[in-house]
Amino acid sequence: MTETAPRPTLEAVAARAGVSRATVSRVVNGADGVREPLVERVRRAVEELGYVPNQAARSLVTRRHDAVAVVIAEPENRVFADPFFALQLRGISKELTSHDNQLVLLLTEGREDHARVGRYLAGGHVDGALVFSLHLDDPLPELIRRAGVPTVFGGRPGWSDGRGSAVYVDSDNRGGAREAVRHLVGLGRTRIAHITGALDQTSAVDRLDGFRDVMTDADPRMVAEGDFTPGGGERAMRELLDRCPDLDAVFAANDLTASGALRVLRERGRRVPEDIAVVGFDDMLPIAEQTDPPLTTVRQDIEEMGRLMARLLLRDLDRRSGDGTAEGVGGAPSGVILPTTLVRRASA
Repeated sequence: MTETAPRPTLEAVAARAGVSRATVSRVVNGADGVREPLVERVRRAVEELGYVPNQAARSLVTRRHDAVAVVIAEPENRVFADPFFALQLRGISKELTSHDNQLVLLLTEGREDHARVGRYLAGGHVDGALVFSLHLDDPLPELIRRAGVPTVFGGRPGWSDGRGSAVYVDSDNRGGAREAVRHLVGLGRTRIAHITGALDQTSAVDRLDGFRDVMTDADPRMVAEGDFTPGGGERAMRELLDRCPDLDAVFAANDLTASGALRVLRERGRRVPEDIAVVGFDDMLPIAEQTDPPLTTVRQDIEEMGRLMARLLLRDLDRRSGDGTAEGVGGAPSGVILPTTLVRRASA
């Protein structure tokens, strides 16, 4: 039976580097006040010995777990079917990994899951939370506030009930929608319809408002509610064709919705873009480039949104652990809005 080699200790690293145990501890825990040559000696000794800090002991010193909860307010089947979430998670994961932080993924299937997430966050298991895909009646923001964990939201929060300002990262949903509809108007289209996203989410409301900014006198029948899914796009497109058979363009709230709409148009024998032009929102390449025809859409940098959310949170955590008094995310503006751009392809 092979004996397990003893785990290298802090004392062993100190002996190898020729420094005190306290110096090794400061370097390992990222504290200031150690001269660079000594830092290099300690790091070399750590690498040579394969020393791994004891996370529990380190947490007592730094009060950090180096773990961040990513809370997605959607059921599992939605999260893993929609490429939007994969892109945002990739951006978050890259940023957390580059700072040696762990990602803890929490999904909410129903109301009982909200309570579970609230208890987990309040239990001190993570340093902070990144939360996105919130719905307007979602109890998560209040549960998170009670848990007292630093939080950055993905998407503009929809509350205005005195809960204070929230730090969030979003795209210019309203401006991007305006650009999409203006593009359709510029093509000479006059009967422009809109398939919304789920209207209990601010992104869908903002995109609908952008549509209405341009189509100020649009027939209410030219707006059909979807839910950001291909199936929702199919149902809404059938509604629109039955109500308004003479429509000549559609702005869909996201690329998945547009892909469903395109399927129905093909079934009904409508040519795209000759009969009906179609524009989406997101520019998720696995979808936008593979629809038939390839989709004109509004590009938002979903992965960068994730990275920026994580960056803002980590910056705040560093500041808090430095003096214990930081509030908010380091004086950053409460809302960071990233620009969007129209990507022209064959559908419009």
